[in-house]
Amino acid sequence: MDGKGLRLDDIRISLNGAPLLSIAHTIAPGEVLTVMGPSGSGKSTLLAFIGGFLDPAFEASGQVFIDDEDLTPVASEDRHVGILFQDPLLFPHMTVAGNLTFAIPATISGRVRRRDIACRALEGVELAGYEDRDPDTLSGGQKARVALARVLLAEPRALLLDEPFSKLDAELRQQMRDLVFSKARQSGLPTLLVTHDEADAAAAGGNVIRLGG
Repeated sequence: MDGKGLRLDDIRISLNGAPLLSIAHTIAPGEVLTVMGPSGSGKSTLLAFIGGFLDPAFEASGQVFIDDEDLTPVASEDRHVGILFQDPLLFPHMTVAGNLTFAIPATISGRVRRRDIACRALEGVELAGYEDRDPDTLSGGQKARVALARVLLAEPRALLLDEPFSKLDAELRQQMRDLVFSKARQSGLPTLLVTHDEADAAAAGGNVIRLGG
């Protein structure tokens, strides 16, 4: 290993003195690590620690590295870690394009250029022509695609997936799995999926760590 990827270095998390999880693993660029376990086993807590927004009620130790940079002391908003949640969390007061341009780094300037980037991102998730739509008019699967495009436009260095397929019907779930994992590989993103669904883990195709016995 050349230090590239997302490294979880001896992470231990407890609540009220009771150990919740212990994990050490390196996720290479383009790889997916799946962490499985029942509700309450610490899956989302692990994502919160990596993302830098762990509730102070938890006691945590260990370090998070991306490409050999220690992110542990870095503020959440400066870690450049993308997160997809169960809900798309689109801004209802913005168009689809507005949701996407919001995520584009400020270093990319010019309204026309930013909108063009957003439109091309929509093409990449098979939603060409949807830029002026109100998010409320989209189906659940379309909202999930916009949420994925928005996360990728933010140019994350790693991708965290918090059961993002769980609220989709079976057919859409498989489509979104294929799309998310292919985009992660294409972008070379080290990806961490937390789920309780064995089919998610099978689709991810990488290593699996099981929590909670």
